[in-house]
Amino acid sequence: MPLADTVPPPAPTALIAMPGTGSDDDYIRRAFGPASRLLDVELIAVMPTADLIPGFIRALDSAAREHESLLVGGVSIGAVTALRWALDGQSAHAGTGTCAGVLAALPPWSGQPSGSLAAASARLTADAIERDGLDATIATMVSTSPEWLGVELSRSWRAQSRDLVAQLRAASQCVAPTPDEISTLTVPLAITAAVDDPLHPRDIAEEWSAAAPCAEVVDVGLTQWGTDPSVLGTACARAWLRLLVTPAPAPGARRP
Repeated sequence: MPLADTVPPPAPTALIAMPGTGSDDDYIRRAFGPASRLLDVELIAVMPTADLIPGFIRALDSAAREHESLLVGGVSIGAVTALRWALDGQSAHAGTGTCAGVLAALPPWSGQPSGSLAAASARLTADAIERDGLDATIATMVSTSPEWLGVELSRSWRAQSRDLVAQLRAASQCVAPTPDEISTLTVPLAITAAVDDPLHPRDIAEEWSAAAPCAEVVDVGLTQWGTDPSVLGTACARAWLRLLVTPAPAPGARRP
């Protein structure tokens, strides 16, 4: 066997992670900081920009130029973007960093966003902000949300206030990878799934996992990760470590 076939890929030196819609890099540091320490890699927490998805892609491309190997991840729309970038990067130009795996927390949908409650929520929130203003929209959200969620979104929405509507609309129109596309993924896919969050259905997490050649889903409850965001990242990190010792499937093969 040629030597090149026996040399393992380089270990990742960074984890770059992106927030969900309306969230920010502060949340990502809390959600993925302990995971990065567990894996002994640098955490790159991406701050969302007004154009959202292109901004995430720019950050991913920049990290790939700086690191020979890296993990990519995120929450909700951040997880969608991480998976899309990993898939696109499999046929990308030489000279960029190698993706060592995807850590996907709370995937919101597959393919087109039509029919997704998360996409509809983003669109309706943008409508409400434009119609009623940010303060009134926050007040309504707080009155109908668990206390921890009201506190978290009040903080992040105000922090993102200038670009929030544009980000919400961009997220609501984002096309996620389809199962057929996910079936071509060549790196481990570690997923944290909410068992009781209608905006991030467990069925979607299972769909992603079933499509990927090498994947694992870890279930967490809404209150569990709501009060301790680090659960999202550490569950993904531990699943990724377990997947590293899973025999690699034949090229193009799906798991049984």
